[in-house]
Amino acid sequence: MDTLAIEMRNVHKAFGSRKILKGMNIKVKKGETMVILGPSGTGKSVSLKHLTGLLDPDEGECFIFGESISHAEPRKKESLRSKLGVLFQSGALINWLTVYENVALPLREHKIAEGKELDDIVMEKLRWLDLVPAKDTLPGDISGGMKKRVGLARALTSRPEIVMYDEPTSGLDPVMSNVINDLVIRMQKELGLTSIVVTHDMSSAYRIADRISFLYEGQVLYCGTPKEIQESPHPVIQQFINGRTEGPMILDHSELKAVKSN
Repeated sequence: MDTLAIEMRNVHKAFGSRKILKGMNIKVKKGETMVILGPSGTGKSVSLKHLTGLLDPDEGECFIFGESISHAEPRKKESLRSKLGVLFQSGALINWLTVYENVALPLREHKIAEGKELDDIVMEKLRWLDLVPAKDTLPGDISGGMKKRVGLARALTSRPEIVMYDEPTSGLDPVMSNVINDLVIRMQKELGLTSIVVTHDMSSAYRIADRISFLYEGQVLYCGTPKEIQESPHPVIQQFINGRTEGPMILDHSELKAVKSN
Protein backbone atom coordinates (compact mmCIF):
# COMPACT_ATOMS: atom_id res chain seq x y z
CA MET A 1 0.00 0.00 0.00
CA ASP A 2 1.33 3.46 -0.95
CA THR A 3 2.17 5.73 1.98
CA LEU A 4 0.13 8.95 1.96
CA ALA A 5 2.25 12.05 2.51
CA ILE A 6 -0.70 14.43 2.43
CA GLU A 7 -4.45 14.19 2.61
CA MET A 8 -7.24 16.77 2.60
CA ARG A 9 -10.46 15.16 3.73
CA ASN A 10 -13.78 16.94 3.00
CA VAL A 11 -12.30 20.39 3.74
CA HIS A 12 -14.63 23.41 3.74
CA LYS A 13 -13.56 27.02 4.19
CA ALA A 14 -15.48 30.29 3.94
CA PHE A 15 -14.43 33.90 4.46
CA GLY A 16 -17.58 35.65 5.56
CA SER A 17 -20.31 34.72 3.10
CA ARG A 18 -17.82 33.67 0.42
CA LYS A 19 -17.29 29.91 0.31
CA ILE A 20 -13.86 29.01 -1.09
CA LEU A 21 -13.44 25.30 -0.38
CA LYS A 22 -16.58 23.19 -0.61
CA GLY A 23 -15.53 19.67 0.25
CA MET A 24 -11.91 19.49 -0.88
CA ASN A 25 -10.53 15.95 -1.08
CA ILE A 26 -6.99 15.16 -2.20
CA LYS A 27 -4.48 12.39 -1.53
CA VAL A 28 -0.78 12.74 -2.36
CA LYS A 29 1.44 9.67 -2.21
CA LYS A 30 4.92 9.80 -0.73
CA GLY A 31 7.48 10.64 -3.41
CA GLU A 32 5.05 11.86 -6.07
CA THR A 33 4.61 15.30 -7.62
CA MET A 34 1.01 16.48 -7.49
CA VAL A 35 0.10 19.59 -9.46
CA ILE A 36 -2.96 21.57 -8.36
CA LEU A 37 -4.49 23.26 -11.37
CA GLY A 38 -7.57 25.37 -11.91
CA PRO A 39 -9.03 28.83 -12.55
CA SER A 40 -8.16 31.82 -10.36
CA GLY A 41 -10.14 32.03 -7.13
CA THR A 42 -11.01 28.36 -7.00
CA GLY A 43 -9.07 27.63 -3.80
CA LYS A 44 -5.56 26.52 -4.84
CA SER A 45 -3.53 28.82 -2.58
CA VAL A 46 -6.08 28.49 0.21
CA SER A 47 -5.56 24.73 0.05
CA LEU A 48 -1.80 25.21 0.54
CA LYS A 49 -2.45 27.41 3.56
CA HIS A 50 -4.54 24.64 5.10
CA LEU A 51 -1.85 22.04 4.45
CA THR A 52 0.79 24.21 6.14
CA GLY A 53 -1.50 24.89 9.10
CA LEU A 54 -1.74 28.62 8.41
CA LEU A 55 -5.51 28.19 8.11
CA ASP A 56 -7.80 25.74 9.87
CA PRO A 57 -10.84 24.37 8.03
CA ASP A 58 -14.41 25.16 9.00
CA GLU A 59 -15.11 21.48 8.39
CA GLY A 60 -12.90 18.51 7.54
CA GLU A 61 -9.22 17.82 8.25
CA CYS A 62 -5.76 17.96 6.68
CA PHE A 63 -3.17 15.29 7.38
CA ILE A 64 0.63 15.20 7.07
CA PHE A 65 1.88 11.60 7.04
CA GLY A 66 -1.35 10.50 8.72
CA GLU A 67 -1.29 13.11 11.50
CA SER A 68 -3.84 15.91 11.57
CA ILE A 69 -2.46 19.45 11.32
CA SER A 70 -5.96 20.96 11.46
CA HIS A 71 -6.77 22.64 14.79
CA ALA A 72 -3.64 21.04 16.26
CA GLU A 73 -2.04 22.60 19.32
CA PRO A 74 0.96 24.86 18.52
CA ARG A 75 3.72 22.36 19.36
CA LYS A 76 2.11 19.69 17.20
CA LYS A 77 1.71 22.11 14.29
CA GLU A 78 5.34 23.15 14.58
CA SER A 79 6.43 19.51 14.59
CA LEU A 80 4.42 18.75 11.44
CA ARG A 81 5.59 21.95 9.73
CA SER A 82 9.19 20.82 10.20
CA LYS A 83 8.46 18.16 7.57
CA LEU A 84 7.45 20.87 5.07
CA GLY A 85 9.34 23.32 2.88
CA VAL A 86 7.49 26.11 1.08
CA LEU A 87 8.50 28.10 -1.99
CA PHE A 88 6.38 31.24 -2.08
CA GLN A 89 5.36 32.87 -5.35
CA SER A 90 7.56 35.93 -4.81
CA GLY A 91 10.41 34.00 -3.21
CA ALA A 92 9.64 35.99 -0.01
CA LEU A 93 13.28 36.93 0.48
CA ILE A 94 14.36 39.54 3.02
CA ASN A 95 15.81 42.41 1.01
CA TRP A 96 18.47 43.52 3.51
CA LEU A 97 19.93 40.02 3.93
CA THR A 98 22.37 38.48 1.46
CA VAL A 99 21.58 35.29 -0.44
CA TYR A 100 23.65 33.33 2.11
CA GLU A 101 21.87 34.97 5.06
CA ASN A 102 18.43 34.35 3.53
CA VAL A 103 19.20 30.65 3.09
CA ALA A 104 20.63 30.41 6.61
CA LEU A 105 17.65 32.17 8.21
CA PRO A 106 15.48 29.10 9.06
CA LEU A 107 18.48 27.33 10.61
CA ARG A 108 19.18 30.33 12.85
CA GLU A 109 15.54 31.12 13.70
CA HIS A 110 14.73 27.55 14.73
CA LYS A 111 18.20 26.92 16.23
CA ILE A 112 18.67 23.88 13.99
CA ALA A 113 22.38 24.52 13.43
CA GLU A 114 25.13 27.04 14.08
CA GLY A 115 28.78 27.63 13.31
CA LYS A 116 30.45 25.20 10.91
CA GLU A 117 27.41 22.90 10.76
CA LEU A 118 25.21 25.82 9.64
CA ASP A 119 27.80 26.90 7.07
CA ASP A 120 28.08 23.34 5.70
CA ILE A 121 24.30 23.03 5.26
CA VAL A 122 23.93 26.46 3.62
CA MET A 123 26.85 25.96 1.25
CA GLU A 124 25.59 22.50 0.30
CA LYS A 125 22.26 23.99 -0.77
CA LEU A 126 23.92 26.91 -2.57
CA ARG A 127 26.15 24.50 -4.51
CA TRP A 128 23.21 22.21 -5.29
CA LEU A 129 21.27 25.12 -6.81
CA ASP A 130 24.31 26.77 -8.46
CA LEU A 131 24.08 29.87 -6.24
CA VAL A 132 27.58 30.04 -4.72
CA PRO A 133 28.71 32.98 -6.93
CA ALA A 134 25.73 35.02 -5.64
CA LYS A 135 26.06 34.15 -1.95
CA ASP A 136 27.08 37.68 -0.86
CA THR A 137 24.56 39.44 -3.13
CA LEU A 138 21.37 41.17 -1.97
CA PRO A 139 18.00 40.04 -3.43
CA GLY A 140 17.53 43.38 -5.19
CA ASP A 141 20.57 42.66 -7.34
CA ILE A 142 19.58 39.22 -8.65
CA SER A 143 17.11 38.07 -11.32
CA GLY A 144 13.61 36.71 -10.73
CA GLY A 145 14.70 33.19 -11.57
CA MET A 146 17.61 33.38 -9.15
CA LYS A 147 15.27 34.65 -6.41
CA LYS A 148 13.13 31.53 -6.92
CA ARG A 149 16.23 29.33 -6.57
CA VAL A 150 17.28 31.16 -3.39
CA GLY A 151 13.78 30.65 -1.99
CA LEU A 152 14.04 26.98 -2.88
CA ALA A 153 17.47 26.68 -1.25
CA ARG A 154 16.04 28.22 1.91
CA ALA A 155 13.07 25.81 1.84
CA LEU A 156 15.49 22.86 1.65
CA THR A 157 17.78 23.82 4.52
CA SER A 158 15.63 22.07 7.14
CA ARG A 159 15.68 18.90 4.98
CA PRO A 160 11.90 18.65 4.52
CA GLU A 161 10.14 15.55 3.27
CA ILE A 162 7.50 17.58 1.42
CA VAL A 163 7.98 20.77 -0.62
CA MET A 164 5.06 22.99 -1.60
CA TYR A 165 5.36 25.47 -4.46
CA ASP A 166 3.02 28.41 -5.05
CA GLU A 167 3.22 29.42 -8.73
CA PRO A 168 6.97 28.60 -9.04
CA THR A 169 7.24 29.72 -12.69
CA SER A 170 5.13 32.87 -12.36
CA GLY A 171 6.82 35.88 -13.98
CA LEU A 172 9.65 33.84 -15.49
CA ASP A 173 10.62 33.50 -19.15
CA PRO A 174 10.27 30.05 -20.79
CA VAL A 175 13.94 29.15 -20.36
CA MET A 176 14.03 30.00 -16.64
CA SER A 177 10.66 28.29 -16.17
CA ASN A 178 12.21 25.09 -17.48
CA VAL A 179 15.18 25.52 -15.11
CA ILE A 180 12.71 25.55 -12.20
CA ASN A 181 10.76 22.62 -13.65
CA ASP A 182 13.97 20.60 -13.98
CA LEU A 183 14.83 21.37 -10.35
CA VAL A 184 11.44 20.03 -9.19
CA ILE A 185 12.04 16.82 -11.17
CA ARG A 186 15.63 16.52 -9.96
CA MET A 187 14.63 16.90 -6.30
CA GLN A 188 12.02 14.19 -6.65
CA LYS A 189 14.52 11.79 -8.23
CA GLU A 190 17.62 12.55 -6.15
CA LEU A 191 16.11 13.50 -2.78
CA GLY A 192 12.89 11.46 -2.91
CA LEU A 193 10.81 14.53 -2.06
CA THR A 194 7.05 14.72 -2.25
CA SER A 195 5.99 17.88 -4.12
CA ILE A 196 2.74 19.82 -4.35
CA VAL A 197 2.79 22.49 -7.04
CA VAL A 198 0.10 25.15 -7.48
CA THR A 199 0.32 26.60 -10.98
CA HIS A 200 -1.52 28.10 -13.97
CA ASP A 201 1.34 27.08 -16.28
CA MET A 202 0.07 24.22 -18.44
CA SER A 203 3.43 23.32 -19.98
CA SER A 204 4.96 23.17 -16.50
CA ALA A 205 2.09 21.04 -15.21
CA TYR A 206 2.45 18.51 -18.02
CA ARG A 207 6.22 18.35 -17.59
CA ILE A 208 6.56 17.83 -13.83
CA ALA A 209 3.33 16.16 -12.66
CA ASP A 210 2.83 12.53 -11.80
CA ARG A 211 -0.81 13.46 -11.29
CA ILE A 212 -2.86 16.62 -11.65
CA SER A 213 -5.78 17.63 -9.43
CA PHE A 214 -8.06 20.03 -11.29
CA LEU A 215 -9.93 22.35 -8.91
CA TYR A 216 -13.18 23.98 -9.83
CA GLU A 217 -15.62 25.80 -7.54
CA GLY A 218 -13.83 24.69 -4.38
CA GLN A 219 -13.62 20.96 -5.15
CA VAL A 220 -11.42 18.55 -7.06
CA LEU A 221 -13.31 18.11 -10.31
CA TYR A 222 -10.89 15.49 -11.65
CA CYS A 223 -7.58 13.89 -10.68
CA GLY A 224 -5.39 11.97 -13.10
CA THR A 225 -2.14 11.81 -15.00
CA PRO A 226 -1.24 14.63 -17.42
CA LYS A 227 -2.35 12.39 -20.30
CA GLU A 228 -5.68 11.64 -18.60
CA ILE A 229 -6.25 15.37 -18.00
CA GLN A 230 -5.52 16.17 -21.65
CA GLU A 231 -7.91 13.45 -22.80
CA SER A 232 -10.67 14.24 -20.30
CA PRO A 233 -13.97 14.92 -22.06
CA HIS A 234 -15.14 17.26 -19.29
CA PRO A 235 -16.00 20.63 -20.92
CA VAL A 236 -14.65 22.74 -18.03
CA ILE A 237 -11.27 21.01 -18.16
CA GLN A 238 -11.09 21.27 -21.94
CA GLN A 239 -11.99 24.96 -21.84
CA PHE A 240 -9.29 25.66 -19.24
CA ILE A 241 -6.40 23.65 -20.68
CA ASN A 242 -7.04 25.00 -24.17
CA GLY A 243 -7.58 28.61 -23.03
CA ARG A 244 -10.99 28.96 -24.67
CA THR A 245 -13.11 32.01 -23.89
CA GLU A 246 -16.31 30.13 -24.65
CA GLY A 247 -17.50 27.24 -22.54
CA PRO A 248 -19.15 26.42 -19.20
CA MET A 249 -16.66 28.44 -17.10
CA ILE A 250 -18.20 31.81 -16.37
CA LEU A 251 -15.92 34.78 -17.11
CA ASP A 252 -16.38 38.29 -15.81
CA HIS A 253 -18.24 40.26 -18.51
CA SER A 254 -15.60 43.01 -18.79
CA GLU A 255 -12.81 40.42 -19.10
CA LEU A 256 -14.73 38.53 -21.77
CA LYS A 257 -15.30 41.74 -23.68
CA ALA A 258 -11.59 42.56 -23.55
CA VAL A 259 -10.64 39.05 -24.76
CA LYS A 260 -13.05 39.21 -27.70
CA SER A 261 -11.84 42.67 -28.75
CA ASN A 262 -8.21 41.50 -29.12
